[in-house]
Amino acid sequence: MSLLSTFASNLKRYRTERGLSQEEFAGIAGLHRTYISAIEREKRSISLDNIEKIAVALGIDAYLLFVDNDNHPLLQKKSKEVR
Repeated sequence: MSLLSTFASNLKRYRTERGLSQEEFAGIAGLHRTYISAIEREKRSISLDNIEKIAVALGIDAYLLFVDNDNHPLLQKKSKEVR
């Protein structure tokens, strides 16, 4: 998975886990809804300033937006232990 794909997937997952629409989330992050939509659809790259805004709005450390949960060895091990 590319870095852009990982970021887009994680953004959407964290946003939906919090029950926020793109419009609600964009308002919290101080960004435009169409920009959030374009990021989630992998149509736009993103600046470090906006990565920070998104992480703050989600209440997470920014690096978590770049972690490929499907291919991360530590996260795979934990999910196998839960089963």
